[in-house]
Amino acid sequence: MAVLVIADHDGSAVRDTTNKTVTAALAIGGDVDVLVVGSGAKAAADSAAKIAGVRKVLLAESAGLGHQLAEDVEETVLALAGGYDAILSPATMDGKNFMPRLAAKLDVAPISDIVEVVSADTFVRPIYAGNALETIQSSDAKKVITVRPTGFAAAAEGGSAPVETVSGVEAGKASFVGEELVKSDRPELGAAKIIVSGGRALGSSEEFHAVMEPLADKLGAAIGASRAAVDAGYAPNDYQVGQTGKVVAPQLYIAIGISGAIQHLAGMKDSKTIVAINKDPDAPIFQVADYGIVGDYKTIVPELMSALG
Repeated sequence: MAVLVIADHDGSAVRDTTNKTVTAALAIGGDVDVLVVGSGAKAAADSAAKIAGVRKVLLAESAGLGHQLAEDVEETVLALAGGYDAILSPATMDGKNFMPRLAAKLDVAPISDIVEVVSADTFVRPIYAGNALETIQSSDAKKVITVRPTGFAAAAEGGSAPVETVSGVEAGKASFVGEELVKSDRPELGAAKIIVSGGRALGSSEEFHAVMEPLADKLGAAIGASRAAVDAGYAPNDYQVGQTGKVVAPQLYIAIGISGAIQHLAGMKDSKTIVAINKDPDAPIFQVADYGIVGDYKTIVPELMSALG
């Protein structure tokens, strides 16, 4: 049995979402290879080669693959699919884009957002905004799977897999026009160990940033937001945590002015320690919080900042 993991990387190194997907692949069993698609991504392939348990790394490079458009990644993987029994990708924005396309081309049912591998053909995934777990057994000869990174520990370093060059395919169906990147010295939300997250109770964009940014800087944390805060324009879309945003599981999650709608809880309830600050003692967020403070954030956050020194 052979399993292919499609790497999530930034061009110079693979992200820990790749290591966590390798853990899932190893649980399925057999030989595990990692595919790195990109342009000038040799350094990322070299970092993937250091993941323990990886048999080999396949590097598909061309100038047109630099932005990893879904159509190009799908065609590149499709050309390699014949040699694998299962193909895995982290359940990132990119993975959720190209993996269903790949499943359609292979005429198999995609298996999304798994959090546990029971056996080579049986997997567990959350449904109903994380309120239930579904066990799926697939009879498809080839499995196409996205892996929720928060459900798996990262595979260790220490490997020394060889790197092989394979052909990248440019489908020519879409072209890259441009992008606007937000640069920040703070950790990336999906990989942060500490997250401070704000809700609609903060009242305005100015108040949101005035409260959240100093606290995040003090803790070395990433900033998140509820969907209500994002919809109100307090925070950008890439801050959103929840069922329709990012799923996170940091060591510490501080929720300020977030009531705890089921959609938000689906994105953060696996955090190791949850601290909730809300003036409503009946807010649902307190049902999942390890520590809850009932009160006005305008008083509590300054006291917290003072205590932090």
